[in-house]
Amino acid sequence: MKYFLSEEELMVKELAHRIAEEKIIPVRQKYDEEEIFPHDIVKIMAESDLFRVFIPEEYGGLGAKIFPMVLAVEELSWGCGGIALAYAGTALGAFPIILFGSEEQKSKYLPKIAEGTLAAFALTEAEAGSDAANIKTRAEKDGDYYILNGTKQFITNAGEADIYTVIALTDPNKGARGATAFILEKGMEGLEFGKKENKMGIRASVTREVIMKNVRVHKSQVLGKEGRGFIVAMKTFDHTRPGVAAQALGIAQAALDAAVKYANQRYQFGKPIASFQAIQHMIADMGTKVEATRALIYSVARAIDAGFTSPKESAMTKVFASDVAMEVTTNAVQIFGGYGYMKEYPVEKMMRDAKITQIYEGTNQILRNVIASRIIKEAK
Repeated sequence: MKYFLSEEELMVKELAHRIAEEKIIPVRQKYDEEEIFPHDIVKIMAESDLFRVFIPEEYGGLGAKIFPMVLAVEELSWGCGGIALAYAGTALGAFPIILFGSEEQKSKYLPKIAEGTLAAFALTEAEAGSDAANIKTRAEKDGDYYILNGTKQFITNAGEADIYTVIALTDPNKGARGATAFILEKGMEGLEFGKKENKMGIRASVTREVIMKNVRVHKSQVLGKEGRGFIVAMKTFDHTRPGVAAQALGIAQAALDAAVKYANQRYQFGKPIASFQAIQHMIADMGTKVEATRALIYSVARAIDAGFTSPKESAMTKVFASDVAMEVTTNAVQIFGGYGYMKEYPVEKMMRDAKITQIYEGTNQILRNVIASRIIKEAK
């Protein structure tokens, strides 16, 4: 479909697609198998100004827009969902600062991110996944400083990023209202990182623990106000979940493209399998759902950029896109048959990469609760 992209949006989309085609696809299998973090490709993204698309103009960016970020994530993920995550994870780490940072904080960190410095967002813990309010990381006041202790788990870009948004409890007695967001920097005394997790998919992305042992943080590093940490986190997700959806969309589109190409080339019973109605119906459903996903994501991203943010619609993009990605990649493997199960062909990797999109930034089960509660509340 034609989405009437502006000249600037079209340029972002085409640039990201070219990077995916020329730089990512040739190395994606190697980076996946050997778990190589794509520093070289991040550098190319930075030199191409892709990091600037989600940063405000006054801090060296191109406008702090969700829609062009979504376009970039989609195309990069079409190349490789894991490699693209270095970029998308940095956007997740940047948006708390964009949305809640003081002028001093924005001036200090956003120009660096615009130039390609990696960022990360640290909320999840061993006992606080879907139950995010159950975090145990503490931040105890000590004069003009806070002393942070605790461990964050499954953090994208951990150890590779230089800038971290961390949610910690400043008042455990207040539950979720006792959480505060902090900006930490790699190299701070007591800030450490766990081992690189050995994952099913997105293996070119790094996932580690973020460990804080008496990390001393000045009050100037508080993001927003004390006690508003969960508001920072939830409002951030309202802006970034379309990015996860775009990752899922890019993976799904790549799987569809690969399946159609293979179906035209693979002959059985003397004819290409693309001529068989069973395969055609699978391709029809895959194509329809991919296009429906794109329409939803683009619509919600544009709405956010126009000032209409909603936990419901943002959650819908992520739930729908990730479920479609799993269905489309699974069917792509099926169309490839036995070859689809082999690492020599890319669709098995796409299937593995798609799975995480149903899990992070809120599992699809939890997000269905969010969507349902909003729909029910709006009906009253």
